[in-house]
Amino acid sequence: MILNENKLQAIATTGRKWNRPSEKLAREMAEKLHIPYAERGRTNIPELCQAYDAKFALVAKKGLLTLVTPEAELFFHPNMAHLRMKNLRFGDGDRMAEAMDLKPGMDVLDCTLGFGADAIVASAVVGDSGSVTGLESQPLIEAVVGYGLANYDNDTEQVIAAMRRVKTVCTEAYDYLKAQPDNSVDVVYFDPMFRHPFAESKNIAPLRPVANKNPLTLETIAEAKRVARHRVVLKESSKSREFARLGFMERAGGRYSKVQYGVIRLKVLNN
Repeated sequence: MILNENKLQAIATTGRKWNRPSEKLAREMAEKLHIPYAERGRTNIPELCQAYDAKFALVAKKGLLTLVTPEAELFFHPNMAHLRMKNLRFGDGDRMAEAMDLKPGMDVLDCTLGFGADAIVASAVVGDSGSVTGLESQPLIEAVVGYGLANYDNDTEQVIAAMRRVKTVCTEAYDYLKAQPDNSVDVVYFDPMFRHPFAESKNIAPLRPVANKNPLTLETIAEAKRVARHRVVLKESSKSREFARLGFMERAGGRYSKVQYGVIRLKVLNN
């Protein structure tokens, strides 16, 4: 079967150990993403992809989704968010939360969901009275991470509660921002793929084959400034020229950290 009309170049299937829930999930994802469902049988993933002329495979197994690419596998796990939330509980702070100036009850728009760690941490800080919406332009990433946020349950009650509060939307950031009212969220956040990634950044490697690599535009930042009430924040490598190009004159983060946060302050909220 040739997928000439399949823009995602992907299939949905199950793990080797078939069970009814996994098949149901794989079929649901196939329908949602308009990609073929492929019977797994004993066929390995590369052979199955070759048979369907597909580049990626969305695999349902053990109650979660894994995205298999030619280079790596992407799966949801809140490990970094777990550690950062633990640091917050022990009073050690979090650089991103500090750059955002997050407080309980705030509304946060994360325009680059990725693995979801930043959105989970933001959700933990803003709590039940706040909200976090994560945008992801790549449908396969949004499928894996969105399903994980809604269903992963092998963690503490605090982490699971923070995950469940994150709403995900599969869309381009500019298109979403353009449709929002003025001053409709407190913080708009961007963590795009770095223009010059760290060679040792193995955690990000599985994202690269399917991630949106387009640089942020001035038009997107202008919309973010219109939509945000409090701050617009950009995460980038400390030596990046993106801060200056996009108008982020203020920096936050560790003095010797390889990563920093650009901050545009829009309004000081009343405590």
